[in-house]
Amino acid sequence: MLTVQRASQRNAARRLREVNLQLARWQASRGYASESGSGPYDAVIIGGGPGGYVAAIKAAQLGLKTACIEKRGSLGGTCLNVGCIPSKAMLNNSHLFHQAKHDFKKRGIDADGISLNLTQMLKAKQDSVTGLTKGIETLFKQNKVDYIKGAASFISPTRISVQLNDGGETEIEAKNVIIATGSEVAPFPGGAIEIDEEQIVSSTGALELPKVPEKMVVIGGGIIGLELGSVWSRLGSQVTVVEFLGGIGGVGIDEEISKQFQKSLQKQGLKFMMNTRVVSAEKRDGKVYVKTEAAKGGKEETLEADTVLVSVGRRPYTKGLNLEKIGVEVDPKGRIVIDDQFNTSVQGVKCIGDVTFGPMLAHKAEEEGIAAIEYIKNGHGHVNYHAIPSVVYTHPEVAWVGKTEQELKAAGVQYKTGKFPFAANSRAKTNLDTEGQVKLLVEKETDRVLGVHIMGPNAGEMIAEGVLAVEYGASAEDIARTCHAHPTLSEAFKEAAMAAYDKPIHF
Repeated sequence: MLTVQRASQRNAARRLREVNLQLARWQASRGYASESGSGPYDAVIIGGGPGGYVAAIKAAQLGLKTACIEKRGSLGGTCLNVGCIPSKAMLNNSHLFHQAKHDFKKRGIDADGISLNLTQMLKAKQDSVTGLTKGIETLFKQNKVDYIKGAASFISPTRISVQLNDGGETEIEAKNVIIATGSEVAPFPGGAIEIDEEQIVSSTGALELPKVPEKMVVIGGGIIGLELGSVWSRLGSQVTVVEFLGGIGGVGIDEEISKQFQKSLQKQGLKFMMNTRVVSAEKRDGKVYVKTEAAKGGKEETLEADTVLVSVGRRPYTKGLNLEKIGVEVDPKGRIVIDDQFNTSVQGVKCIGDVTFGPMLAHKAEEEGIAAIEYIKNGHGHVNYHAIPSVVYTHPEVAWVGKTEQELKAAGVQYKTGKFPFAANSRAKTNLDTEGQVKLLVEKETDRVLGVHIMGPNAGEMIAEGVLAVEYGASAEDIARTCHAHPTLSEAFKEAAMAAYDKPIHF
């Protein structure tokens, strides 16, 4: 009996060696083999999205033996593969198409026969995605990060099983683990609407539509719904946005800016049904019929659409991680609970990005990834959650950082407001692109910048100056007395700062 047990143990050990050898050969063939020798990894990151891959690169730069496990088969997470990057490609190219058809003539550009080649536009989008994902793989090679393609599952806090995409299974050991598995599309509440990614789509399906729908209903007036609704509106679809709340733009947008933003999108042809609840969506005879009612009860209405985009948010993704086995605490919303150093309830296991608290933004996850690694290596790190910008990449763009006016009023903070319209900015007027304004909120007593809100051309780029001001506690006068190049859109930022503590020059 003892001989049989020993033989069984030898066979099991041999199979494990074969799998590990297979993994080593696979890694070596792709240039990912670690040069750090045998033994446990100093850091293993589960998830190769913006938070995960940045954490992995930073760890390797700081001299830690590092591996990143990603099951998608391509790096960059939702953001790069089916989110931020492809949507921006579609937003940019649809804007150029719309400009060519509706804006060129008044600029003295005669362009006849403008037509849409949607197949080529989708290909251009995918080419951008492919190039960037391959770029991250190159960064992994340069920094000697072991890239393991497969699905991770905890065996213990320091040991992880990986079901390899190429077949087989391996186990790796880690001194420190960072969970960075991101988020997924949230289903419609109550399951009344089923996403099929053909007629009823999520943000993923909305980036792959084979033709422009004649009519589109967007459920949800947050950032994703407005961006993708804008894309298909520019390409010729009649878009109706149904929003439960009374304003668009989602969490953190200033109410004044939100109202101006809605008026701007309405002028572009988007329709809005505010304070309205979606009850159901039924596919029938090649169409989708969306039943709505007033949010507070009452009037019912049915909308007919060719395509319905369900854009009601995202939820943390932890499927298959086996968190319960090692005792990682999760809150009622499915978010992994962490402390101020990104530690979970299990020693040696940290968590960053969409899968935990805070705004689900790629740049927030990146900052957390770097900070989490710095805590592991040096014992300290830094993320200022008051200085995380948000951007809606429509046209005009909308961007903000820090406090809103409604938040300051609710908190009883004494503040001043400085505003400057792009209609009075020389570069914006020259570009025939004058919609929107820069709005600064500053503390009345100290003149310290508390919030910045921009609607207008290049708002997503200009908000960086606002983030810097909030991060370093700058005053409005600091900004106003800083020379800005002329003629630039950023002069509107300077003038808004002047308006906050004195008077602008050009308005």
